[in-house]
Amino acid sequence: MEPNKNKAVIVAHPDDETLWCGGEILMHPNDHWFVASLCRKNDPDRAPKFKKILDNYGADGVMGDLDDGPEQLPLASQIVEEAILDLLPQKNYDLIITHSPFGEYTKHLRHEEVGRAVINLWHEQKITTNQLWLFAYEDGNKAYYPRAIESADFCKKLPLLIWLKKYQMITESYGFHKSGFEAKTTPEKEAFWQFKNPEEVLKWLDLNQTKENSINHNL
Repeated sequence: MEPNKNKAVIVAHPDDETLWCGGEILMHPNDHWFVASLCRKNDPDRAPKFKKILDNYGADGVMGDLDDGPEQLPLASQIVEEAILDLLPQKNYDLIITHSPFGEYTKHLRHEEVGRAVINLWHEQKITTNQLWLFAYEDGNKAYYPRAIESADFCKKLPLLIWLKKYQMITESYGFHKSGFEAKTTPEKEAFWQFKNPEEVLKWLDLNQTKENSINHNL
């Protein structure tokens, strides 16, 4: 019998863990999950809701208090990396799941910064993991609500009961209105880019950064 695995989810905000990989967490309840949210520790609304979400998952977790103002001022990579290291109770995992450096929708700077920081920490061997998974979603440059990238390394439609539980957590536990962005976004499919070593993810990052720069240049 395969032993329970130690898995970490590192996200910018409380609700990102549920939106982008809640199904994955729910489908592996016997693994040891730790969820680190880098923002909103002192948010009187979201912080207690995050704690209830962790209880629903049977997971451990912690929140940080990185700046999350509406102006989205950029943060230095070192600041984000230090925040991650401060929050994680250990530095070695079987699996770490986090944001793509290109985000899940257009556009949230904190998502992108967290993804890049995790990749940097892995490359610098300040954290270790057997696998790194990056959220694989896109919104067609705001043309539609975020959806799973079908061509990602892993893309799977969630079982209905799992999706309903995830949707309930977004609309009831977190309290997002059913007509709002979060509820309408809640993906029925979850997708991830998957990597087994830092060299793989750095090559992927360089390739996709070149593609994005080319697209932006032609706009």
